[in-house]
Formats: sequence, structure tokens, C-alpha cells
Amino acid sequence: MSDHVRDLVSVREATDRLLAAVSTLDNAAVTEPSRLPGWSRGHVLAHLARNAEALVNVLAGRPMYASAEARDADIERDAPRGLRAQVDDVRQSAELFRRTGAEEADWGRTVELRNGVKDTASHVPFRRWIEVELHHVDLGIGYELEDLSEEFTQREINFLSKRFRNHPDLPPLLLKQDDGRMISTGAVQTHTLEEIKSGTGGPPPLGIVVQGRQADLLGWLSGRRKGSALTVDRGSLPALPPL
Repeated sequence: MSDHVRDLVSVREATDRLLAAVSTLDNAAVTEPSRLPGWSRGHVLAHLARNAEALVNVLAGRPMYASAEARDADIERDAPRGLRAQVDDVRQSAELFRRTGAEEADWGRTVELRNGVKDTASHVPFRRWIEVELHHVDLGIGYELEDLSEEFTQREINFLSKRFRNHPDLPPLLLKQDDGRMISTGAVQTHTLEEIKSGTGGPPPLGIVVQGRQADLLGWLSGRRKGSALTVDRGSLPALPPL
């Protein structure tokens, strides 16, 4: 089974978990604040529905959103709706994404997302999986980063580390998980990971070593935790630039 097919299955499973959890809420709970500053739970659910449609646009070769302003306006428009409307919208838009993903297509083609970002079509299902899982956590209804699968968490850490790699506003960083896995990010490292692991290559690397559990590293990299549970080998934990 190819990666995008496996990811589409994971998207469906994650969506089912989210819908089951949200369906236990009531109208009042939907209007309460989420964990995202300035957004209610209704904002998060509206965003999830519109994001599914936007990724359908991406796979069809259309602009992801008509504009940044239109994207924001659609979320604001849909956020105040009641629970039933929110759940139906997330379910129906998720089904549209599922059907689009099941169509025969060239999954090796290049597609364009927001802000001119380009990626391979086969990576779009994982991007949707990220949206569903992390925004489920953002709802603040009992689903935490620790509940995410090890596979998903590792892939998202790898994904975010790649986004921050060579970023001019970050010093060289070496992310060290409690299981021993290490990933470099930030500005260019002065040593390769092989040299770091073997102890060869001259003086110690200049990169700051940030160590912790998978969930805590993901929380920090994704802007969902301040990183207080992480340890730093010297100095203080650097501020991450906006995603």
C-alpha cells in the first residue's frame, strides 16, 4: 500500500475520532474558547471543514483559497453555528476529501498550497492528517498530544524540523528524543549527525541540544507548548519563528 493511500486511511480514522468526540458536546461548548488564541471551538471546526475543501482544490489544480481574506471570512462566518451544523459540515467536507483522494491521479505531480508553497500531491493526505489531529488537540476536549500515535508524532516532528532547517532566525539545533533519535534543524550544523553520534569530527558541535519526550518536542515545534518540559544543554530554549 502506497504512503498516500495509508495516509488517507489514517485521515479517515482521525476524522472519525474527532467527530465522535465533538458529537458529545452541546451548542454552548462549541462557542467556548479553544486552545488557539482568539478562536472558539466553532472557529476550529469551521477551519477544519474549509481546509478539507481547500485541499480538494489543491488536488484539482485550483488555488487553495480564493484569498487569505476569503479564507478568514469563511471561518468567521461559519464559527457561530450550532453543534449539529458544525458536525455535519466537518463530516461532509471530510467525505468530499476522501472521495477526491480515492480517484485515479498522478500522485507524483507537484501541487501548490497557500503562499506559493509547493509540494508533491502524495504528501497532501499527510497534511490533512496533521490538520485533523492537531486541531482535535486544540479543541481542548480531552484529546492530548500524548494520545497521538508514535508514527504520526514522529513524522510531524520530522516535518516541522525540515521546515525550520536552515532558518536564519534559529541557531543550529539538535533535537534529541528520549528514545535516542536525533534530528538537526535550525541554521546549518557544523557537524553531521554521523559525526555527532560517533564522537568524531573535532570539537563538540555548536548546535544547541534540545531533549525531551516526543509529545513535548512536537508541542514546542508546533507552537502548542512552551517547552518547559524540555531540557537544553546550554543557555535557554530559543524562540521559534512563526510557522
